[in-house]
Amino acid sequence: MKANKALKRLAKIEALMSDVTERYSSAPHIREVLQDAKAAVTRAKEAVSLQASSGTAKNPLVKHSKPPSKATTEPSKPKWKLSAAGRKAIIAATKKRWARVRAAKVRQKKAVRKKAAGKKAVAKASSARAAKKTAPVKKAAATKAAPKKTAPAPAQAAMEAATP
Repeated sequence: MKANKALKRLAKIEALMSDVTERYSSAPHIREVLQDAKAAVTRAKEAVSLQASSGTAKNPLVKHSKPPSKATTEPSKPKWKLSAAGRKAIIAATKKRWARVRAAKVRQKKAVRKKAAGKKAVAKASSARAAKKTAPVKKAAATKAAPKKTAPAPAQAAMEAATP
């Protein structure tokens, strides 16, 4: 712990001890013990302050025997090395996992396409039903017109014989 931090804590302790001794003014033997404890804290505080003042004067004069080392250029040795078989097993498992992911995506796209195709067919059927409901006269006229275009079979045979 740094000296300043220790001094601050000792000062807090000293203040707390003085508060407690004031509160126990009725019991003389407890008050005496607390005053002795406060005196001990005061002595500790003085010792720390003396050490801090003498320590700060000494620190700049102290030289390190070894200069601080720079970052090592050599990479650190790994704790363990993966075997070739282990590496192959991991690669195979990864490929298998990605193949499952891709297959799931393809299945999902096909399902979406089927739903879309089903919706289109339903839409076409519903539009055809709607057309039947809205214009039944037009369709009936178209179906009646179709048989009129073709002539009866005997008349058609006569026309073929007449044309060379």
